[in-house]
Amino acid sequence: MPRSLVVKVTCGAEEPERLNQGFTVAAAAAASGAEVSLWLTGDAAWFGVPGRAEEFELELATPLDQLIAAVLTSGTITVCSQCAARRGIVAGDLREGVTIAGAAVFAEQVLGEGVQALVY
Repeated sequence: MPRSLVVKVTCGAEEPERLNQGFTVAAAAAASGAEVSLWLTGDAAWFGVPGRAEEFELELATPLDQLIAAVLTSGTITVCSQCAARRGIVAGDLREGVTIAGAAVFAEQVLGEGVQALVY
């Protein structure tokens, strides 16, 4: 069984390649059977809201909505609570399967035994 993977995406559409890379790595890990937790922080928090991923385009990249669906098949997607609050995003605004949580939950996940954490 692969290690658990926590991926934190810290940028929005202003850095399309870095943003897409984080989602791609999370989806690929989920597809390989790893337990994946994808965290959306900063302007990446917007991609937890329906329609935002569908609007994002990057040439030669898998569409974000497909990557999100891949992660959610076996993993979790969480929007940072402070990042959501700063943007006026509440739980009712999120796409199905996406939750809001804070730093304590993130720290608990990344400090778990055998966990690999990546930040984009």
